[in-house]
Amino acid sequence: MRIVQILLLFLLALLLLPYLMTPFYRTGHPVSALMAWRTLKGAPVVRHWVDFSAMSPYLARSVVGSEDAKFCSHRGVDWGALREAIDDAEDGEAARGGSTITQQLAKNLFLWPGRSVIRKGLELPLALWIDFVLPKQRILEIYLNIAEMGPSGQFGVEAGSQYAFGRSAAGLSPREAALLAAILPNPVRRSARNPGPGVRRLSATYMVRANAVERCWRENRAF
Repeated sequence: MRIVQILLLFLLALLLLPYLMTPFYRTGHPVSALMAWRTLKGAPVVRHWVDFSAMSPYLARSVVGSEDAKFCSHRGVDWGALREAIDDAEDGEAARGGSTITQQLAKNLFLWPGRSVIRKGLELPLALWIDFVLPKQRILEIYLNIAEMGPSGQFGVEAGSQYAFGRSAAGLSPREAALLAAILPNPVRRSARNPGPGVRRLSATYMVRANAVERCWRENRAF
């Protein structure tokens, strides 16, 4: 009985830890769970933190346009998109992405990759908490610095930009920013360095969406 109690307390502490850690992420340079795991395994990890203000403005617009068009207005979870994804799954249709950038940040920082009901159940309240505790710009800044952006351990837009274009994320053009956005969420199979027709097609779409995202930000004063 004593062992069971200890295990339950340990499990509770693990569940509460992300909620306790999140307020401290208002500053600093957090790393993702995947980055930490790769480091423990001795696999390469390349990440050069860059502040949001030092990034090309096209980067944030393109990534939001590609990953989460309602980022500036939702409170961590896009319930409409999530409901549509569930309906598609129930109807046997191809699953569409229903996760917001905030949900992806919760997964990247504290959880594990892959799809499971358990992970999604942990991810949703964490995303709501992150949105409550952290400003939108900080959420996006952390996400852009920990997202996997290359095929061999490149994390964050700076490492991804250096790998793909040989230049800093500060000076990316609209097309280059859209190409980086287009390789998410699978930078191993998709390449901004040598983009195929699919990546080029997606990047063109995201360049158009970037204008709508900018208007949304201004209207909602998200930044």
